[in-house]
Amino acid sequence: MPTLPRRAALALPLAAALPRPSLAQAWPTRPIRIVVAFGTGGGTDITTRLLAPRLSEILGQPVVVENRVGAGGTVGADHVAKQPPNGETFLLATVSNMALAIPLYGDRLPYDPVRDFVGVAPTVFIPIGMAASSKLGVNNAAEFIALLRANPGRFSYGSAGAGTSGHIASSAFLSRIGATAEHVTYRNPGQTYLALQQGEIAFTSDIPSLLAPFHRAGTARLMFVATDERSPAAPEVPTAREVGLGDYKAYSWYGIYAPAGTPAPIVERMAAAIEQALSTPAITERFDQMGTPAMRGWTPQRFADFLKSEIDLWVPLVRASGARAD
Repeated sequence: MPTLPRRAALALPLAAALPRPSLAQAWPTRPIRIVVAFGTGGGTDITTRLLAPRLSEILGQPVVVENRVGAGGTVGADHVAKQPPNGETFLLATVSNMALAIPLYGDRLPYDPVRDFVGVAPTVFIPIGMAASSKLGVNNAAEFIALLRANPGRFSYGSAGAGTSGHIASSAFLSRIGATAEHVTYRNPGQTYLALQQGEIAFTSDIPSLLAPFHRAGTARLMFVATDERSPAAPEVPTAREVGLGDYKAYSWYGIYAPAGTPAPIVERMAAAIEQALSTPAITERFDQMGTPAMRGWTPQRFADFLKSEIDLWVPLVRASGARAD
């Protein structure tokens, strides 16, 4: 091995000792894309577009929201799973495409939620409410349930896709009351809401704050919210337990995921940015008004453990309901 000149030999340890920016400090150097696997106008889209400008300020790069719709959120999720793990593409996912899709699609699911992604951070908790079209002429949950029971298979309900939390919430509700109805899917929530108001579908399940305007306008009526407490978006609407549905619950959550293999420093920096964004008073207040509280104080590891517990919870429940992807 040739002997290095003395000056070069001295320079090597000095160069090695010089501080270098870590990967997390260097990232990001390019725009960041967050893929929303559902249509515009729904909770996932609204939530991501509220966070994106603040994340851009924190990270110093543009944060672009892109909607990739289809198959209950699995099209967008599969797209992100196949992207380079370089911190340029993230997924805004939900319980639908990360847990419910497993039993609904079975072998047809093109990705593995645990193997193909790394959890970054949750964003908001999503209570679910059920609204009936005013065209039905029912005034409360008791009348609504009685109507469905007396007319098996006559009515239909809508959702933003097979395997979405709205689909499973409605399917589980029908199973609970011993009724049947046809499931109709729409490409985005706006189409579902229009069909509800026009009476093309009898009911739908979604975030109470998104259904409340139709409730107040009289074009639809919120029957109940499927959580332990009433929603601040519609405090006059009873809970499922209050209308006699016992422990029936329905909820979702939104969270940010990266493709598997994304370096830990990038994941941790993005998680810290999300925590900072969720702690911004204006954003916190907006989520509280929507009745979708921010999920703050999570580490990537805690979020990963949470997904596994959600899969353990929902997979057997969905299988027991008999629901399948269209």
